[in-house]
Formats: sequence, structure tokens, C-alpha cells
Amino acid sequence: MKVIICGAGQVGYNIARYLSAEGNDVTVIDIQAELVNKISDNLDVQGIVGYASHPDVLDRAGARDTDIIIAVTYADEVNMVACEVAHALFDVPKKIARVRQQVYLQPKWSDLFSRAHMAIDAIISPEIEVAKAIERRLQVPGAFDAIPLSDGLLTLVGVHCGPDCPVTNTPLHHLSALFPDLHISVVAIMRGDRRVVPTGEDQMLAGDDVYFVADTAHLKRALAAFGHEEAEARNLIVVGGGNIGLYLTHSLEEQHRGLKVKMIEIDRRRAELAAQALPESVVIHGDALDVEVLTEANVKAAETIIAVSNDDEVNILASLLAKRFGCQRSITLINKMTYAPLLGSLGVDAVVSPRAITVSTILQHVRRGRVRSVHSLSDGFGEIIEVDALETSPLIGAPLREAKLPAGVIVGALVRGENEVIIPRGDTVVRPKDRVVLFAAADAVKKVEKMFSVRLEFF
Repeated sequence: MKVIICGAGQVGYNIARYLSAEGNDVTVIDIQAELVNKISDNLDVQGIVGYASHPDVLDRAGARDTDIIIAVTYADEVNMVACEVAHALFDVPKKIARVRQQVYLQPKWSDLFSRAHMAIDAIISPEIEVAKAIERRLQVPGAFDAIPLSDGLLTLVGVHCGPDCPVTNTPLHHLSALFPDLHISVVAIMRGDRRVVPTGEDQMLAGDDVYFVADTAHLKRALAAFGHEEAEARNLIVVGGGNIGLYLTHSLEEQHRGLKVKMIEIDRRRAELAAQALPESVVIHGDALDVEVLTEANVKAAETIIAVSNDDEVNILASLLAKRFGCQRSITLINKMTYAPLLGSLGVDAVVSPRAITVSTILQHVRRGRVRSVHSLSDGFGEIIEVDALETSPLIGAPLREAKLPAGVIVGALVRGENEVIIPRGDTVVRPKDRVVLFAAADAVKKVEKMFSVRLEFF
């Protein structure tokens, strides 16, 4: 597959890293020569210096025989024009654009991105995607990550195993016998710097971060089995009144009546705008690192602080200060992922990475065939892929223990018919039209693609 990526920033770099590692023909365009040189030196991609919206630059990048253009420069207008030029002059089949300015995304202007006006197949808004991810985590207290799958019938959950976690030190294949009501499938384990795709003989240990797929109807029971029985937050503090904080708080006001939300914003003008836009919430103009401001926000009564300012250091320190003064949990936005390994030991409960969320969203549109959704886990460890099984699939008709899946691939769950959820065991047989949720480690994604691309239209 030939891909043009417009923009060599963090998001562009990581999409290029994913796609080039899978053997795709990737070309990256950026106006900054140093970014192009960096990406060309570190990845197996072609780099071109120039304006991504200029026809001659796209022509040099090979747009005439490109399958997908992904426009993720810092300028929304460049992204939109690049997609329009790719469509009008080069007939590129799929166009994806990142759009950050919320005014473009307001419902009354939604016709702008219709096929009749601007030929963009998918619009990605990082701020909206991040806000939705945080909202999902609020609905699953105790989890550091939560992603709904199969129209909400399944949930992918990331949890930390504490010292008293009941399911640790037990081989995974014994869990169903010891905990017959535990409707989960463990798909990934993070143990310090190690990342484990577990087999039935592996055990979860205290201190591990674990991803599992669960029947949503049994989610509370599954969380309790891991020692997490936290109540859903009713009192929240949001640090930062930017696009993410504003969209999140507005959504909480509309979708979750009864929540008490206080927002802290250091910029007076932005605080005034937020106060006008959020009639149900309290907006405080002040510094979230000021103890008096946290006291005014009644931090000791808050169950969760959500730090989503545009400053990583402020987000980290505000989260830690709030917990120091009585707040129970923290959700912290981090752009510099070099901080991420430190935060668990410091006491930050959940980390949100706009880069990782944006990459996951874009990958969902890149994957070919019968894929319903794709979610990248743990900064490139692997992907959760949701796919419809056809009759030609090699999974059909035989017990899963006999399926010749590549190393690093785990079938986490099946959905059969309208709403039958199956947590698979070794004797489970996949049927045609089942929806299959599987985890593929990064080095196995390409193998899965080769295995299923022709017969299953897997990607």
C-alpha cells in the first residue's frame, strides 16, 4: 500500500513508524527540513520538503498512484486543501484530514465536509477524541484505560494489579475454573519495561498493568475480581479550559446530569469564555498549582481531577497536588511520553496521550477490508482489532486451540448474532459472520495481514 503523510510532527512520525514497519510504501511531506531529515534518518520512508497542499509537491510524492493521503500538519487549512488537491488532481482513493479548530466541526457547518463540497473521507479531531477517551475512563472507575467494542457489548479495559489483587499468581488457564463468573480474556500484560502477550501458562503479578476484554454486562464483577470497586465520580475538577477541557466539560454537562464539575483556567479571557459556554459548571480563574485555588475548588471533596492543560508539567504537578490534598484519583494528559514511565510510581492513576489516541483513530481508517475498529495499545505494543469473519477465514470450523494463528495474536472475544457475547476457550469454534476481537502484537500485525488479506479481506 502506498501512503502519503502530510506533516512530520509527533502524529505524522508515529503513523509513519507504524505503516513503514509493516512494509508499506510511505512518503512524508513537511515544510520543516529538520523534521523531514529526522523521519528519513530514523524510518524506512521517503521524505520531501515542501508545502503539502501544493500540487507539484504532491506530484513529487507520487500522489498519482497513492492509495491513501493522511494530512496531519499543524494547519487545518493545509490539511483540508491537501486532501482536496489529492482528490481533484490525482484521484487519490482515500483522504484523511486532522482538523483541530472546533468552529469547522460545529453541527451547523457539517455540510462543509460532505462529498459534494470537500472530498475528505474522514475528519479526525484530536481534541474531541481525547475528550471522549477521558469520558469513557470516568465511566469505568478503577481502570486506566477503557474502550468500548462491538457496539458496547464488549469493553477493553486496562487495570493495575495491586498487592491485594485476587487474580494474581494464578495461571491464566486456571482463572475460569477458580472464577467461573469472570467473563474476561487477558490479552496483554505490561510488567515494568517488559511487554507480554500471555499464554495460558502465564500469571499476572502484583504491579502489572493488564489489558483484558470483558463482557460489558459483567464489567463491574470483572473489575471487582482485580480489586477495583471504586465508585463512579460525582465531583470533578478539570484543569484547563482549552478545546479538550471545554468539550469534555460540555459533554459531561449534557450526558451526565448530577455531576458537579469545577474548571480551573489560568488565562482570564479563556476562563471568561468557558464560564459563558458552561452554564452548569463552576469556572475558577487561577493557577491549578496554587493551593488556595485548589482549596477554592474544594479539592478534598473531589473524587477525580482531570488535568488537560497544554502544559505537561502543570498537568502532572496539579494531579499530584490534588491527590496530596485529598482528591482520590487523577487522569492526566501527557504529550511528552518520556514522562509516562515515571507517572505510575508518582501516583498518577491514568495517563492520556493525544498522540496515541489520534494514531489509533487514523489506523482505524487505514486498515482494509472487514475491520470494524482498531485501537493501538501502550504506545505501539500492539493493536486490538475488531473484524467480521467470513466463510473463507482460516479461523472458521475448527477449535481455536487448533487455529494456526501467528505468534503474538490472541482471540479475545466473539460476538455472535445480535448480542451473544462469547469469551473464547480452547474448544470455541468461530462461525461465519461472527465478529472477532483479537489482539496482535506490533510484529504480528503484518503476519495477520498476510494471513487474512486475500481470503478474509482482513485489512
